Amino acid sequence: MPKQIINESLNINKEMVDRAREAAKVIAKEIGEFIEPRTTVAVERTVGRLLGIDGIDSEQVPLVNVIVDHLKDKGLLGSGLMYWIVNACEHYNMTPQQVAQGVADGEIDLSKTPTVDPQRLKDTMYDYARESLERVDKSRNKRGDMICKLGEGPSPQLYVIVATGNIYEDVTQAKTAARNGADIVAVIRTTGQSLLDYVPYGATTEGFGGTYATQENFRIMREALDEASEEVGRYIHLVNYCSGLCMPEMAAMGAVERLDMMLNDALYGILFRDINMQRTLIDQNFSRIINGYANIVINTGEDNYLTTADPFEEAHTVLASQFINERFGLDAGLLEEQLGLGHAFEMDPKMENGMLYEIAQAQMSRQIFPNSPLKYMPPTKHMTGNVFKGHLQNGLFNLTSIMTGQGIQLLGMLTEAIHTPYMQDRYLALENAEYVMNNAKDLGAEITFKKDGKIQKRANQVLKNAVTLLEDIADIGLFSALERGYFADVKRPVNGGKGLEGVILKNENYYNPFSDIMKKVNFEKRQQKGGV
Repeated sequence: MPKQIINESLNINKEMVDRAREAAKVIAKEIGEFIEPRTTVAVERTVGRLLGIDGIDSEQVPLVNVIVDHLKDKGLLGSGLMYWIVNACEHYNMTPQQVAQGVADGEIDLSKTPTVDPQRLKDTMYDYARESLERVDKSRNKRGDMICKLGEGPSPQLYVIVATGNIYEDVTQAKTAARNGADIVAVIRTTGQSLLDYVPYGATTEGFGGTYATQENFRIMREALDEASEEVGRYIHLVNYCSGLCMPEMAAMGAVERLDMMLNDALYGILFRDINMQRTLIDQNFSRIINGYANIVINTGEDNYLTTADPFEEAHTVLASQFINERFGLDAGLLEEQLGLGHAFEMDPKMENGMLYEIAQAQMSRQIFPNSPLKYMPPTKHMTGNVFKGHLQNGLFNLTSIMTGQGIQLLGMLTEAIHTPYMQDRYLALENAEYVMNNAKDLGAEITFKKDGKIQKRANQVLKNAVTLLEDIADIGLFSALERGYFADVKRPVNGGKGLEGVILKNENYYNPFSDIMKKVNFEKRQQKGGV
C-alpha cells in the first residue's frame, strides 16, 4: 500500500489504546475458542472450491453445494469435505472435479465408497491442498509483478463504484473511471445476494442496484482492469464483496481471480443482514485466513453503524469495532497493511463544529492504526439531493482525508440519494478529489492541534468511551453484546437469524489442510514484518 502520513499531534492517551487492544484480545480469544470445534457448510464448500471443483448440475446448483448437501444429508460433514473427496479421488483414481460430477450425476455415493483411516490419509490431503493452492500463488505473484512494473496511485487511493447491473456495462464504466483517475474500482453486487446460500454461476447481466458476484464476473472485470492498468500506466485495484452466507467462498474466488480488496466485516452481516452470529463469525475467520494468504486488503464496514445510529453520540462504537476487526484480522494472520478499517464522514452538516469532530475521528483512527490503510467513507446519511451542497460536503470530506492521511478514499457522489452514479457523476467526484488533494497535499504535515482544544478533547473522549465499551464486551462476551444491541442500535439473538442450520460440529477426524497451510504462511509473513 502507499506510504501513510503519520502525525502524532492529537496527544492520544496510549495507555487507553493498550487497554482497548487488551480487551479486544479477550473478546477475540473467546470467539476463537467457540470457532475451533466448528465448521459451516460455507467453509466446506470453500474447501471444495479451493480443490478446483467448479460448475453446476442439471438444475443449475453449484457442484460444491451438491457435495456438501450430499454429505450433510448423510451425517458425514463432521469429518469435513476434504476427507470424503480425497478418499474418493484415491479410490476411483479421479480428480476432485470428476468425483463431484459423479456425485451430481448419481454415479457416486460418498457414504458407500470404501474408506481409508482418516489419520492415514492426512498426508495425502495435505498434498492435494498444497498443489491446489498453486493457483492462488500464481495469482498473488502476478499482482506483485504488475505493481512492480506499473506502480500504484498515490495515497489516498481514489475508490469508485460501478453498479449498472450488467457486468459488461460495468466494464465500460470501470475502464472510463480508471482513465479519469480512479485507482480502485468496486463492482456492486445485486441487492439480496448476501442471503443466498450459494454463489450464482457464470457471467450475469441483471440485478438490482448491481449484478451478481460470480467467479466469471470476477474474471471478466479483472481482465478489463488489467487492460486499463496497462493503458493508464498504474495498477488498478478491483474490489468485490466477501460477506453474507457465502463469505469464505467469495474469498476463495477472489484469491483465484486476483481481486485486490474485499469488503469483509466481522459484524456487518449479523447487524444489517440478520445472518446468524455463530455462522458469521466462523465464516469470517476462514475468509480472513484466505484473504491473508492471497495478499488481499480487507475493507471493514464500521461506517454502516453511523447510518442507523447517531454519528456523534455513537462514534466510539466505530472505534471499538475497529479494534475488534483488527484483532480478528490479526488472529487470522492478516498483516496490519491488509486491514482497511472503515469509518465515515457522517456528522450532520448543521452541527456547529461538526467538521472539527470529523477531523478528530479521522486523525484519531490514523494515529491508533498507523500501519493500516483505513477506508474512509463519504457522507451519505445527510445527502439531500441538493447536488451543489452535496458537492461541497464531498469537498470537505476530501479535505479531511488528505489532512489526516487516510489510505482508501471512497469518493462521494453529488447525486447520492438520487440514483446510482452516472459516468459524469464519477468524473466530477474524481475532479473534486484531485483538486482538493493536490491543493492541500501537505496540509497534515503543517498542522499541530491545540493542546486541550476541541479536537484533542473529542478524540480522547471517543477513545475513553470505546475502552469502556470494549471492556464491558470483554466481560459479557461478544454474543451477549450483540444480543443487547451494543452496535448500530441493532439487537440480534444468538440462535436467531439466517444460516444457523449450516453450523456443524467437527468430529475427531476433521481435517482442513488449507487452513493449516495458509495460517502457517500468514503468520510467517507477520513474524517477518513484526507489528501489533
